[in-house]
Amino acid sequence: MEASKISAILQLCAPAGSRSRLSNHCMASSFSSSASVKCFPMKVQFRQKSTKRRSSCVASGSPKMDDLTYSSAHTSGSFFRSVLSSMEKVYLSRNPTAKAILDLVRAHDGDHICYDHFAFRTFGIDGHGIHSMANFFTDFGYTQRDELRFPAKKLKAFWFSPPDTLQSASGTGIDGPLPRIFISELLVDELSSKAQEIIRKYTNISGHASKHAALGSALGCLTWGLPLYTDYQELSRESEYAAWTLVNGYSLNHATISTHRLKSGIRDIHSLNNFVEDNGFKLNSEGGVLKVSPDGLLLQSSTVADSRPFHFADGTVESVPCCYIEFAERLVLAPYKGLAEEEIKEFHRRDGFEVGNADKIFESTSKDQLNKAC
Repeated sequence: MEASKISAILQLCAPAGSRSRLSNHCMASSFSSSASVKCFPMKVQFRQKSTKRRSSCVASGSPKMDDLTYSSAHTSGSFFRSVLSSMEKVYLSRNPTAKAILDLVRAHDGDHICYDHFAFRTFGIDGHGIHSMANFFTDFGYTQRDELRFPAKKLKAFWFSPPDTLQSASGTGIDGPLPRIFISELLVDELSSKAQEIIRKYTNISGHASKHAALGSALGCLTWGLPLYTDYQELSRESEYAAWTLVNGYSLNHATISTHRLKSGIRDIHSLNNFVEDNGFKLNSEGGVLKVSPDGLLLQSSTVADSRPFHFADGTVESVPCCYIEFAERLVLAPYKGLAEEEIKEFHRRDGFEVGNADKIFESTSKDQLNKAC
């Protein structure tokens, strides 16, 4: 059996909340549950009416496979959230500002944080663009929605809405309502020939690894080799987005707190912005701290990205921008203004994204904003 299939089986058989690690040559599982794991033979019928014995994993003390009542939706949902959780852990490990703000909000508001959306950046070339990451989400029921264009930045993006089948009525964070997904790509063919040459050098190294973009994000690994500092500098001069993607790859660019899902006074984004700034954190001031859609119903703000030391292939160690945290408040649509507060659901609120807002949010990783935050 292929190693990838074995890995998937181990993940799906694992107790809730557990993780498994596979080496290239053996299947050594490490579970957070105290249940031991063993294998039992299972007969599989083939067309030629012959039988072949395969092993299937089950935690000892569990009911027989035929007695399991978990639906496929429950199983896939658990696996999907585990992947999101891994992406979040990498993100928080590189973004102390986001972790600190999440802790502050929980201390003030209780455990009511839900994510509005997750965002990723990609190179739009040779299969490394939007759909290299989007395929993972659409495989789990996400639906592609609107396209957004950013001509000055040479970017385009799509956002994806989560499936109803994997939604959770309760829970918070990764265990709460699934986030929207926002994926952008750099239109590499519109860059200078020098920038194209640099980007292609690394995407060629990556090869088919782009098919596993979500895995790269969950592990916090580049799918290409460590870049040269000179290549990073060259890209920075033409496209800060390109330089960011070269050193961060498919890692989660930002997570967004849904402010209107909070319960205290900071559920209003103006109050949350003040709360964040009063605690010493810098917000992206591009176009003003608060970004407002033309219809006035989508309000967004974000911190300035944290930086981290990056070890380049030539031995150079330099600080590079990493990720940031965003805040979004979606106001109630006009037809539902008369609803009582307890009756308002997410579908009663403004959905989607706005080019003008997103264009300014992109600046959270810009050198200009990082310099202002110093």
